[in-house]
Amino acid sequence: MSKESNETFNPELDLVLERIVEVPVEAVWNAWTKPEQLVHWFTPAPWKTIDCKIDLKPGGEFYTMMESPEGNQFPNTGCFLEIDYLKKLVFTDSLLPGYRPSGNSFMTAFVTMESLGTSTKYKAVAKHKDPETRKQHEEMGFLDGWGAALDQLVAYTKTLSK
Repeated sequence: MSKESNETFNPELDLVLERIVEVPVEAVWNAWTKPEQLVHWFTPAPWKTIDCKIDLKPGGEFYTMMESPEGNQFPNTGCFLEIDYLKKLVFTDSLLPGYRPSGNSFMTAFVTMESLGTSTKYKAVAKHKDPETRKQHEEMGFLDGWGAALDQLVAYTKTLSK
């Protein structure tokens, strides 16, 4: 599959968040790829990410356990499809580790980052199977939620550099 076909944005099916963040690309990469860092920012407060497993290879596990403010827990299991160091992570819940079909497909996410020196151009695209799923994700607060999580990522990574 060509790079362009992987990343073609379809506004009827996809959602996007794009920003320049004031942390270096290495910090963004580490926050996304190290479970001990990801649990600090991945879920917009007051929700929490209470567990994370990352097997950083194509077909490797990407697992998070989210917890609502009421204490309800929501496991999310998927796998990585593409890893390009300091540039791109692609993961999906359509497949389990080892590329086994999950039977539960909500989205495939493309997270891209580009170094701008001490800042990073950050882009997250959530691709959905149909307009209804896209709408559901949008109504769940994709932009606010993923934006708040990105703000948390930036704030957390800044604490690591002190």
